[in-house]
Amino acid sequence: MAYTLKGVEPAINQPLADIEKKTGPNNFFRTMAHRPEAMQDFARLYGSLMGPTAVLDRRIREIVYLAVSDVNECTYCATHHQKNALTSGISEHELSEIGTETNQNFSAREQAALHYARELTRTASVGDDLRYRTQELFSTDEFVELTMIVGLANFTNRFNNALAVPLE
Repeated sequence: MAYTLKGVEPAINQPLADIEKKTGPNNFFRTMAHRPEAMQDFARLYGSLMGPTAVLDRRIREIVYLAVSDVNECTYCATHHQKNALTSGISEHELSEIGTETNQNFSAREQAALHYARELTRTASVGDDLRYRTQELFSTDEFVELTMIVGLANFTNRFNNALAVPLE
């Protein structure tokens, strides 16, 4: 028998209600709201890495998030980020390539980011060659943000998979 953790209702958690005004109903944040301070801090971190103040362009952020979510088999994150990807100009064919790891229609920067994200996700490290090849294509700020996004996606994937957070 599957057990589903009950999320917090926004009616009793104003910070959650504020988040859901922007996102709509969100089972990830409803689950995280069992630790309200952590939820608020996470929302700020997520916004700084995935929102309009990020250093990397939205397209790279989304393909990296999707690649990590595919490696980790996180349906919740993949479903949400597929929608985001489509609105940021990523085609259905490119989504398919992310899933099959063929990456043929991506730029050199995007291919490097995808390889880096997958390797870091699978092994919690990357070889020197891959690190240096990727670092050559990104500024220091971009490279640090890329690494943070991989970590962020791995966190949300593990959180959602471990707690069996249901899709809305």
